[in-house]
Amino acid sequence: MARREIEDLECDQPFALAAARVIEVRAEELFEQSPGVLDLDRIERVHDMRVAVRRLQAAIEVFRECLPRKRRRAALKQLRALADALGERRDPDVSIEALEGLAAEIGRSEDRSIAALVERFQEEKEAANERLARVVSEVRLQRLRGDLGELAGAAREFGAGGRRHS
Repeated sequence: MARREIEDLECDQPFALAAARVIEVRAEELFEQSPGVLDLDRIERVHDMRVAVRRLQAAIEVFRECLPRKRRRAALKQLRALADALGERRDPDVSIEALEGLAAEIGRSEDRSIAALVERFQEEKEAANERLARVVSEVRLQRLRGDLGELAGAAREFGAGGRRHS
């Protein structure tokens, strides 16, 4: 996943206005990855969404001083839950890929022990995907989208008026 360039940033603009723009762009990147994230055959989508979540979390931490604490914490809590579910879903993919690579390297792709491990990781992957489905439900993603929009809006308001957040 290529990181998107953030346009409309000026070095002389208030920090809080930059925060709003960065949060908006990083949130867009995250939501662009959500279609197809539950497709068990599109493992890159899970990876890309994890990367987008980490970038957004980092942006929120960088700009924490101009973000309202309650909204910031609420958004980070949701992002942590999403990151955890994505990580749980991604781990079996990494293991399966490593096992299949090992089997090919040693020329034993039909090895029963490797096949059994791959099967176990496939089962873990399916179970993790069910848990991920709850975290990326339309209702939860819409709530996250709204919370991130409010967070960016609060930063924009702070940058425009210089009001202090609690």
